[in-house]
Amino acid sequence: MIINKKYYSTLLFAIIIGSGLVFYYVFNPESNRFLLKCPFKFTTGFDCPGCGSQRALHALLHGEFRQAFSYNPLFIIAIPYVFIGILFEWFGLKYSFPKIRKALFGKTAIYIIAGVIMLFFIFRNF
Repeated sequence: MIINKKYYSTLLFAIIIGSGLVFYYVFNPESNRFLLKCPFKFTTGFDCPGCGSQRALHALLHGEFRQAFSYNPLFIIAIPYVFIGILFEWFGLKYSFPKIRKALFGKTAIYIIAGVIMLFFIFRNF
């Protein structure tokens, strides 16, 4: 039986993501010193756009949605967008729905996302 490369890469991707989710389910970033802290926050004292993502993921995996949102709302909002991007790239939806893909992940969308991230960065530090 011959199995194509795409199967192996999808399986490897699933194993890596699954392992990461198990890791963040088990280990709480607030109480474990071995997890990396944000170097930007350490250096400047300001929250970067990703600050709180580890804690948010841990809370989300434990069903604490409000707590997860309070740690990093942009991270929580971005999860469905990233999931849709994975569907388009890994499961061939980019060929079935090219216009939707371009609208969601094209040049204009990238500029909008970059702007949202910058505004989030600025307003979360007020």
